[in-house]
Amino acid sequence: LSRLVRWAWSTLIRYALKFGVVGLVGYVVDVALFNALRLGLLGDEYVWQGPLGAKIISVTVSTLVTWFGNRYWTFREHRRKNFVLELFEFAVVSIGGLLIALFCLWVSHYVLGFTSLLADNISTNVIGLTLGTAFRFLMYRYWVYGHHRKDGLTARQHKAEAAALAIFEDEESASVAAENDQRRPSPR
Repeated sequence: LSRLVRWAWSTLIRYALKFGVVGLVGYVVDVALFNALRLGLLGDEYVWQGPLGAKIISVTVSTLVTWFGNRYWTFREHRRKNFVLELFEFAVVSIGGLLIALFCLWVSHYVLGFTSLLADNISTNVIGLTLGTAFRFLMYRYWVYGHHRKDGLTARQHKAEAAALAIFEDEESASVAAENDQRRPSPR
């Protein structure tokens, strides 16, 4: 049981908790900016004052906030050397989450006719956010910051360990030794 708990902590729970904290900060930015735009903070009759325009802008800003948080805290040991590609993939996943939230908002506002600010918030910031968050967590954890990435920090450390072992051994046995060492759970 202890081994199972350690495995669950190191592979999922630790990431989910950090992801939740970063997501909460992003959520506050998203909701505050969405409502500020909907209430006319930047003036009247602009595209960003409507529900869809306000949501696109608020999600864009909150995506940048959460990328920094996830890159440098949640998934810091899996961040990639090519941060431009990482940001692009992060943005693609975020757009997927945004489309989920926008779809919920569109159905509520334009199909079902719930046009109040409260209805817009429930559809996009409760229902859409819940569905979008589950999608984003899985995609970030297993695609953007996945262990399989060749240019991730852990992959680079693995190569460095293999190179260090190769100094004293042949290259094949050094790679096997480094691979075995990587499979052991690290104490945290």
